[in-house]
Amino acid sequence: MTTLYNDPADFADEQFAGFLDIYSDRLRGVPGGAVAHRGEAPIVAVVVGGGSGHYPAFCGLVGPGLASGAVVGNVFTSPSAAQVYSVAKAAHQGRGVVLAFGNYAGDVMNFGIAAERLRREGIDTRIVLVTDDVASAPVEANRRGIAGDFAVFKAMGAAAAAGYDLDEVERVGREANRATRSFGVAFSGCTMPGATEPLFTVPAGQMGVGLGIHGEPGIRDVPLQRAHDLAGLLVDGVLSAAEDDAATRVAVIVNGLGATKYEELFLLWGSVGPLLREAGLEPVDVEVGELVTSLDMGGCSLTLMRLSDELEMLWRADAYAPGYRKHNDALRGLHPVDIVADSAESDAPPVATAAAAEIGAIVTEAVHAVSETMHADEARLGDIDAVAGDGDHGRGMVKGADAALRAVSGIRGGPSWLLRRAGRAWAAEAGGTSGVLWGAGLSAAGDVLTDTRDRYTAQDAAAAVEAFAAAITELGRAQRGDKTIVDALEPFASILRTEVERGRPLAHAWSLAAREATHAAAATAALTPRIGRARPLAAKSVGTPDAGATSFAAIVEALARIVGRPTSAEESGAGR
Repeated sequence: MTTLYNDPADFADEQFAGFLDIYSDRLRGVPGGAVAHRGEAPIVAVVVGGGSGHYPAFCGLVGPGLASGAVVGNVFTSPSAAQVYSVAKAAHQGRGVVLAFGNYAGDVMNFGIAAERLRREGIDTRIVLVTDDVASAPVEANRRGIAGDFAVFKAMGAAAAAGYDLDEVERVGREANRATRSFGVAFSGCTMPGATEPLFTVPAGQMGVGLGIHGEPGIRDVPLQRAHDLAGLLVDGVLSAAEDDAATRVAVIVNGLGATKYEELFLLWGSVGPLLREAGLEPVDVEVGELVTSLDMGGCSLTLMRLSDELEMLWRADAYAPGYRKHNDALRGLHPVDIVADSAESDAPPVATAAAAEIGAIVTEAVHAVSETMHADEARLGDIDAVAGDGDHGRGMVKGADAALRAVSGIRGGPSWLLRRAGRAWAAEAGGTSGVLWGAGLSAAGDVLTDTRDRYTAQDAAAAVEAFAAAITELGRAQRGDKTIVDALEPFASILRTEVERGRPLAHAWSLAAREATHAAAATAALTPRIGRARPLAAKSVGTPDAGATSFAAIVEALARIVGRPTSAEESGAGR
């Protein structure tokens, strides 16, 4: 919901005053809206508008290569005819005015009245309606305008900037509108400033198909879908309304409504793009982000504009406005960097002895067990981490373990090469503190072992664990009592070494050490963090164990079923 306001009734005026102050170097406020500073040569004035709550539409699109002015009404409310007249009169540069807006009854009436008044004063004024929303009506003339507003505004603004006359700018706008289709879904309703409830709600586990940008719910609710399935719904919805002889090159907008974040939209495009290409379309200058919003609505839409040669030129033209900028010169002369393969990352393992290959197979099995354990514990680890962190520890551990597993699966190699390969993959994919630490630890363990031995002993395993622990403590600079992975790691390594030196079989020594690690991890609940990201929320953390110590304990417990299993060398009496 909108939490920053003074008097809700003044929200639209006060936010607009702030906007005008920030961008006073390129536009100025006039009664009812804003107009762009002018260049040396007069151009056709493209004036866009509607209610507030849609930023960067409409005022954020005022500037070179886009609109000459924007009319700003109250939140989700059509501006008055007087406001439209005021902005258009101020934006007029002697070459006529085109008023462009979404097809809503209030806007149609008020912009229409203003146009008549301007014409009576001798200002040639045209109107271009945007009717891109295919879900709102089967007949184009009855459709409302949603994110396709931007595509139509962009085409007309570029045409005006290129010196087109009034007839041509109007023609471009109408052609762009005919070529543009949008289809959207809502995940949650938006809340007006000062209100405590959203304008509409979407049932849990559902999404509204066919959203509006003024707080209108979808035309029907369907089960919430994963991104790939949603991409299919959006693409099918837009393409179902395409003209049979339409062009195959398309401008694309994946638009967020205000609460759906850019990362989600990027992920969605990862599924939308291939579907468009499978349909024989070639995306051109894809725009993914917030271009026509609805306050804090959760939702997104897909817009396609079929491109003629002229529309493509206008779509790709430069623009500079508060909410949208395109600079083609910045990209000219760039080329992809040549990536040279790192020999250290070679997929070909060095020749290993039979004993090393046997231990390597155990390493691969252990990595598989780590992956399974982290998948099983992901939610629990995330909940623990969320108490005083950002809740991503479980996800990060899953990503790291899965990357390590992919790196070693199906490869016959020795323990040194496999552990170092797994460590590099873990660090590269997991990210975050735990990713760096686990990557360094696994690589250090691999450095201790070599792939040329004829036998491996329990002492070798203890040494590898100690190298793992040393790398983590040195890199993380944590000590026991700091409430980190070290609180479980150090007692594990210490007991493992002690029990091995006493002559205990590795399987027995590992089990004892793992049990102590589990106890130590649980005991971190009583500790106050002294290092790491949980430290600022130290008091909140007390009573909850450390996520890193907990995940480490879970892993070494799982590995107790694998580590120390007799090898062929042991069964033949050679020992390990």
